[in-house]
Amino acid sequence: MTMTSQRKQLQLRSLVRSIGQLELSLAEVPIPRPGPREALVRIEASPLNPSDQGLLFAAADMSAAVASGTSARPMVTAPIAATAMKSMAGRLDQSMPVGNEGAGVVVETGGFEAARALMGKKVAMLGGAMYSQYRSIGADQCLVLPDDAAAADGASAFVNPMTVLGMIDTMRSEGHHAIVHSAAASNLGQILHRLCDAEKIKLVNIVRSEDQERMLRGMGAAYVCNMRSPRFIEELADSVAATGATIAFDAIGGGLLAGQILRSMEAASSKNAKTYSRYGSTVHKQVYIYGGLDPRPTELARDYGMAWGVGGWLVMNFMQRIGPIAVAKLKQRIANELRSTFASKYSNEISLAETLHLDVIAAYRRRETGKKYLVNPNKHPA
Repeated sequence: MTMTSQRKQLQLRSLVRSIGQLELSLAEVPIPRPGPREALVRIEASPLNPSDQGLLFAAADMSAAVASGTSARPMVTAPIAATAMKSMAGRLDQSMPVGNEGAGVVVETGGFEAARALMGKKVAMLGGAMYSQYRSIGADQCLVLPDDAAAADGASAFVNPMTVLGMIDTMRSEGHHAIVHSAAASNLGQILHRLCDAEKIKLVNIVRSEDQERMLRGMGAAYVCNMRSPRFIEELADSVAATGATIAFDAIGGGLLAGQILRSMEAASSKNAKTYSRYGSTVHKQVYIYGGLDPRPTELARDYGMAWGVGGWLVMNFMQRIGPIAVAKLKQRIANELRSTFASKYSNEISLAETLHLDVIAAYRRRETGKKYLVNPNKHPA
């Protein structure tokens, strides 16, 4: 496709119909013309993050998904249970573009100097609608990649790296000194391990398989707790006591884990208490839920004293809190360490059309460690 000849592009869309049906398709939409302060980017790489899949699939039952259309222009439909439709009220009958972040080459710019300076540069972006062949975005929202970096190197330059930096900033600003992190074998978890190791921050890593445990220990992680181990609760308590961790970031969300983490923190804090209190220790213990790998309700037994909190944590809210100057400094750090501290790995690169093939959907929805998918909107389907 040549942009200059037809100024049309394909864009992945997710639509929740009020009849209780999800509809995924590739829409032909105009290629936007960049405004004075904007750059038009030909997108070559965009990761399939869990947050992207949340918007893409909504609350649909993908086990009942049906494919139609052609291999080049597929469509997928899937039912949504009536009990889940209430949570979809804000997006009913709206065709929504998907993809939080991506990277590519600037092919056209507006007239302002900051925009013109990006012409021909490889850049990473955060701003939605990245499962598109082209994206027009503010020049100040672009992160210029090193000359020797590929678009794939910058595809995940925002969400995971900024989340990790935000977690450490939150830990410090709230007066904690060590972290507990679930889903620790993920790309994000590996970045967090590398950064904590570099900055001498003690980290308790929670994983869900022996393979994940071996991988992290092979990276040098000192505290790894496997949820499948019959001694998980004991190992978690020992690791929390050894590190003094009083803040956790939980990507699992549902089930018992948040409460188990708080209980281990309370046990460690109570051991060091000089006097007994029927209200538990006075040390504040905090769990932030930032993901939903387990969609079940979060279960809290409340047997960890009275100085604790459970809340949500989003990287977007963190970036808004610290402001654009601080964000710009973090972006520059990410660029400087893009292929070391903040590197991400991908197992598969797929086209926009392949993103909607049912067998491919089934593969990337499993979210298996070491099998992260990358969408290249300008790749021709296989």
